[in-house]
Amino acid sequence: MNRVTNRAWIMLVFILILVGGTVFFMGEYAMYSDQWVVFPNSPHVYNKTNLGCGIVTDRFGTVLLDTLEDRVYADDSLVRQSTLHWLGDRKGNIQADAISRYAKEMVGFDMINGIYSYGGTGGTAVLTLSSEVQAAALEAMAGRKGTVAVYNYKTGEILCAVTTPTFDPDNVPEMTGEAFEGVYLNRFVQSTYPPGSIFKIVTTAVALNCVPDILDRTFTCTGRYQFTGGRVTCERAHGTLDLQGAMAKSCNCCFAQIAQLIGRRNMLDYVETFQITDSITFDGVTTAKGNYDVSDSSKAELAWSCIGQHTDLINPARYMTFMGAIAGGGVGAEPYLVSSVTAGDTVTYRAKTVMTDRLMSKETADTLRDYMRNNVMAVYGANHFPGLTVCAKSGTSELGGGQTPNAMFTGFVADEAYPLAFIVVVENGGYGSATCVPILSKVLASCKTVMDRQ
Repeated sequence: MNRVTNRAWIMLVFILILVGGTVFFMGEYAMYSDQWVVFPNSPHVYNKTNLGCGIVTDRFGTVLLDTLEDRVYADDSLVRQSTLHWLGDRKGNIQADAISRYAKEMVGFDMINGIYSYGGTGGTAVLTLSSEVQAAALEAMAGRKGTVAVYNYKTGEILCAVTTPTFDPDNVPEMTGEAFEGVYLNRFVQSTYPPGSIFKIVTTAVALNCVPDILDRTFTCTGRYQFTGGRVTCERAHGTLDLQGAMAKSCNCCFAQIAQLIGRRNMLDYVETFQITDSITFDGVTTAKGNYDVSDSSKAELAWSCIGQHTDLINPARYMTFMGAIAGGGVGAEPYLVSSVTAGDTVTYRAKTVMTDRLMSKETADTLRDYMRNNVMAVYGANHFPGLTVCAKSGTSELGGGQTPNAMFTGFVADEAYPLAFIVVVENGGYGSATCVPILSKVLASCKTVMDRQ
């Protein structure tokens, strides 16, 4: 009898373990099954390390990538090249993190049916990009390295974000030599650059906040401004200028004097407030962080930092967002790339506009807008941007070592119908406005055409 009783207890223990294990598994399944199905390298979801199921289109429905049978890219070579850094290549050397972020939504999963869209039509992700603008930007870059990006500072939609160098995934070249250096890098989100004179927008904003009589002051440029142990130079003497004139002429010597009025502590505090060196995250992509450090700098180094040199670094995506905040009166939309995802007839994801923190007062933002508009009217030429009220600042960022400087250009369009902020970076491109304005002119014209069609 005891033997039977013991066996019964043992059986009961096994049954309890089985039931407990089943309950535990069902609980885990209920909570985590949607994550299990999109585990890294799942053959049902991924091709190499990139999404391998469904279709990706631009904002107007142009197919950019179809993975239902194989990775089939867009029909147009320029579109294929210009969107490669967002879609990924066949070998997985270029990571398409923004799309892979929505793997669960793309495959269409529920606990009853499992991956119910796999093997059928698959999911469809709609990007905010315009294939037309992407192609125009790539063509305008004409083989030079860098990035061109434009986004809607009211909604956050990225209309254009092109990285060069790139390649055609349907006609992969032998990628050797300097022309393909950094080809796998998405420069818009992964790179940082010395900003050069586009950083004078930041310094001007700080001066407007910290120097009470800054609008009444003038500054004299003789071609150089001397400090103990260092000096700041300009290519020529600019004479006497006020703050607006100093920005329009991009006068280093005037900004060296402005830097002394602002001081080290104020620059550090406001760079942090403006979030210029912070990373920004959208669609699962986190950008590189910038750099601004004058904690132990000399007076000359502080001055150069306020001119956008010294050890300054900015990320293009973050700085473009800063331009959006200025355009929006101190607050702008954070950027995003994926507009919506559908699996079958079900909308599994739809983007929402998220605004930045208030980075500055409306009064400061409006003054910067006026100054940047004056730059275009007085220096760069409004005729380059017909039908658009462009506000901008150029930059020529010195690299040292005998290298040709990077050309930089950033700003926004101050029109209700075309709320666009932009940044152009051409590595080793020379003078900012001379190199970047022709590129931006073509890109903004394409953006205007696209937005007029909507």
